[in-house]
Amino acid sequence: MALTMSTSSMCMGLSRFQAQRSRATKCTASTQPLRTVVARPADDTFKARGQWGSRRDLYTINTRNSTRAHDAVRAINLTVSAIAAEEEGKPKLGFIGMGIMGVPMTLNLLKAGYEVTVWNRSADKCKPAVEAGAKMAQTASEVVEASDITFAMLSDPEAALEVATMENGVAAGMSAGKGYVDVSTVDPATAALIAAAVNAKGGRFLEAPVSGSKKPAEDGLLIFLTAGDEGLFAAAEPMLEVMGKARFFLGAVGKGAEMKLVVNMVMGSMLVGFSEGLQLGKKAGLDQNQILEVISLGAIASQLFAVKGPGMIQGTAFPPAFPLKHQQKDLRLAVALGDELAQDLPVAKAANDIFKKAVGKNLGDNDFSAVIKALQED
Repeated sequence: MALTMSTSSMCMGLSRFQAQRSRATKCTASTQPLRTVVARPADDTFKARGQWGSRRDLYTINTRNSTRAHDAVRAINLTVSAIAAEEEGKPKLGFIGMGIMGVPMTLNLLKAGYEVTVWNRSADKCKPAVEAGAKMAQTASEVVEASDITFAMLSDPEAALEVATMENGVAAGMSAGKGYVDVSTVDPATAALIAAAVNAKGGRFLEAPVSGSKKPAEDGLLIFLTAGDEGLFAAAEPMLEVMGKARFFLGAVGKGAEMKLVVNMVMGSMLVGFSEGLQLGKKAGLDQNQILEVISLGAIASQLFAVKGPGMIQGTAFPPAFPLKHQQKDLRLAVALGDELAQDLPVAKAANDIFKKAVGKNLGDNDFSAVIKALQED
């Protein structure tokens, strides 16, 4: 099938994704149906080369700014994928869980032209998605019945398993050929139980926990850590491309959960260490803003510290991008995985204790950067 990409289509795509940014000056991305895209400097411009089957097209982007060039490459990639999906017929999608992450992920799918059916236990939380064009189902099983591929973003392993297996749940609506992609953060054992329930009804299962919080979800810049049915991974790639900047297929069910727990264990431990440093510096009479600046210029510079540091120093409000109670849950699950695999995790255990202390101080619904308050005197 041949495709001609017009300048207007490219510009439309670029406008649509212009808010998405990357520091990369060279980008290689993979998606369907645009197989490869490369951005690289060529004299005063960047050139993006896309391959459509056996056909190659060259797009010249008149900018010296590598970030804008990268945006244009992503726009070309997504716009071509959207045009192809329209020609071939887009799958009907479902999304279960309309929370901090689920709503913006659904909105991005709607913006990309997908038909999406949603469900949440608290029906009022579906309102933003419904106002944007989503259909609302009365049960989780209705979502699955109406959809070719259903995504779910739920709060914890208990909720994820219950929604999958309860009466009128995911498995109840599952049938041969349908796909279920669980983007919640759960432990490997829970992922396996959900997979078994879906597979027993002839469905396909992919675990796909995400690295990223509210803002990356809004901007379509999440990282998907997938495992399970590789065919479903291929089928879901265009949707993952809409919602994220990267995706990894890691193997059998459970590997996605393990990767996510490793990543969030490191993140939680880092934030506790950073909190201790800020508090120690304050007690020593140092300017906390100068501490942040010094860290930003050295080997331990981190986007996590740069983004969370100012709010932690001010210390008056912690609007949740990633709720503290969820970080504590992930640390708990990581420590449990360590016990199961006979791997000692003394730093993660200590960090988990600090987060538990913060939850005990009624900070669980705050952003996880509020953990610094667990180290402060009452």
